[in-house]
Amino acid sequence: MSSYTLAVFALLGALLAQLFVSGLATELFLRKEQRSLVRRSWLALAIGSLILALQYGYALELALSTGLHDLRQAVLSGVASLLLALAVYGFRRLS
Repeated sequence: MSSYTLAVFALLGALLAQLFVSGLATELFLRKEQRSLVRRSWLALAIGSLILALQYGYALELALSTGLHDLRQAVLSGVASLLLALAVYGFRRLS
């Protein structure tokens, strides 16, 4: 597997994980039984993860359209996004 293919798959995984995080955070923001500070925190996490998903989408588009890619950055993005998704999923179970 070439570094380009691995970078594309890592960026795709990062994008999907960030979309998952933003969906969970939005779902938790919409719960009415929580305090307003907790709800605003979930909203901030949802907005931040959507911005990261947008950035990963731009990096993926750049890699697909021009072939420019950075394997280290793509793998770090993928791992960080997956760990964030696991953390938010765990916090969801606590709420």
